[in-house]
Formats: sequence, structure tokens, C-alpha cells
Amino acid sequence: MAAGGAARAALLLLLGAAAAPGPARGSQGDREPLYRECLGRCERQNCSGAALRHFRARQPLYMGLTGWTCRDDCKYECMWLTVRLYVQGGHRVPQFHGKEPASAFASFLNGLASFVMLLRYKAAVPPASPMYPTCVAFAWVSLNAWFWSTVFHTRDTAVTEKLDYFCASAVILHSVYLCCVRTLGLQRPALISIFRAFLLLFLACHISYLTLVRFDYGYNMAANAAIGLLNLAWWLRWCLRNRPRLPHVWKCAAVVLLLQALALLELLDFPPLFWVLDAHALWHIGTIPLNVLFYSFLMDDSLYLLKANSDLFKVD
Repeated sequence: MAAGGAARAALLLLLGAAAAPGPARGSQGDREPLYRECLGRCERQNCSGAALRHFRARQPLYMGLTGWTCRDDCKYECMWLTVRLYVQGGHRVPQFHGKEPASAFASFLNGLASFVMLLRYKAAVPPASPMYPTCVAFAWVSLNAWFWSTVFHTRDTAVTEKLDYFCASAVILHSVYLCCVRTLGLQRPALISIFRAFLLLFLACHISYLTLVRFDYGYNMAANAAIGLLNLAWWLRWCLRNRPRLPHVWKCAAVVLLLQALALLELLDFPPLFWVLDAHALWHIGTIPLNVLFYSFLMDDSLYLLKANSDLFKVD
């Protein structure tokens, strides 16, 4: 299967798994007794009969188009009521599911940066470059992930949450695949087919477990962190070995190191700055320039490989 075909197969797998029912658990704030009591009371008072018809009549069009329901409205109001009471009492504010405008906007900017850099890559690098199909496939897998990240942080549902998590895992695995193709596959193409099949099987098992057995946030984070560390070590080893003859590899090394540093933000938990910028939003904001830098590395490296192949052909 070609790189583009593998990407399409993985996307179909992601979409099918996201639509399947599966156990999940909410954020800590969603389980707070104060919040649950407020939510139940709000739904009883506002989400049936004449009150529901009144809600729908006064609901702005854009909210209706996004599928915003009376229950969603109650969840939003009760979240802020709970936050105010916890702050007034001097208690630690729990984390809630819901809209995250800063993360949504940062995800959109990451997707936009990826799309712009994909266009620049395709304009600068001829398809004859050995890494061209793999880099383009990586770009589309990344764009798909940023799209669903934007959707999820705008509209938090069971399906959008799964798509956000699963597509993020697909990007991490494709980055490992990209590293394998660049460091080993150009000399051993048969190895790539085996490695691609292994990664697709791993992704299928990962998604199946989270979908059919248990939607385990801790396992998902641990699995992605382990793959991320493998990716870091693999890329860094290759960059260090090739630094003398490939000056542009500093871009790749900087990206993988800074990505791991930014990932530490995911372990932090603090009340959002201005009730908008939480650790997760700062992580997404930090990845925007790293996206640009990594695509810049891919362009430089692809052009280097094209020139090296051309010089080899001339010698032959």
C-alpha cells in the first residue's frame, strides 16, 4: 500500500471507531455534586415543555447550527456557577469538559500553518524527491488531526473527543513512520512495508481498546508519551550522526526537543489565565511555530535528497 493509501485506511479506521459507542468518563468538574445538582435543576426547569420552546425561539442561529442544545446551555451555566462558588470559597477549581476557545483557535492556527507549509512544500519540492509522498501524506494526516482538534475544542461530544484523541495518535505514529522512511527506508524499502503494517496494526489495537474496552485517558497519554519518546530518541540520534554533512538537521532536533518540553504543559493543572488560557491551550499555541519549523526542515531535506540522487545519476 502506498503512503497515501495507508493514510486513507487509517482515516477510515478513525472515523469508524469514533462513531462506535464506548465507555468514557467525564472531567472532575462534571462529577462534582454541586454541578450535578445545578444541572439536574436547570434541565427540569428549562428543557421541557414551554420552557424548551422558549429556549429554541430565542436561540441564536449560529448556536443552533452547531448543535447547541438546552442541556449544553445548562451545562455551560452550571459550570460557571460552580466555578464562582469554588473561587468564593477559596477552593481549587476543578476541570470541566466544554468549549475551549483558546485551544480551538490555536488548533485552527496550527492547521492553517500546516496547510500553508504544505502548499509551500509542494511548490518548492518536485514530486521526484524520494521523501515527497511520505511528507505530503504526513501533512494531510496532521491537517486532519488539527481539524478534529478544532472541532473538539469547539464542540465537546463523545464522537469529537474520540476523533481528537485518535487523530492525535495517528499523527504521532505517522511521525515515527516518517522517521523510519527517512533514516532506514530509502536504503531498505522492503522494511518500510513491514513497519507500516505494524504501525497500522498498533493504531487499530489502540483505537479498539479505547473504543470497545475502556476509554482510558491515563493509558492513552502513557501510550502517546512512550511513542513520542521513541520518536524523540530516533530523530535525535539520526540528527546527531548527520549534523556534519546535513546542516539543516538542527531544525528537526530543535522541533523534537521543544515538543517534549511543551508536552510538560499537559502535566500541569492550574486555573486558566483570564479563564481562557489553560495549560492545554498554551501547549497548542506553542506548537504553531514548531509546525512551521518542521516543514521547513522537510523542505530542506527533500531538496537535499533530490540533489543527491541527481548527482548520483550524473556520476553513473
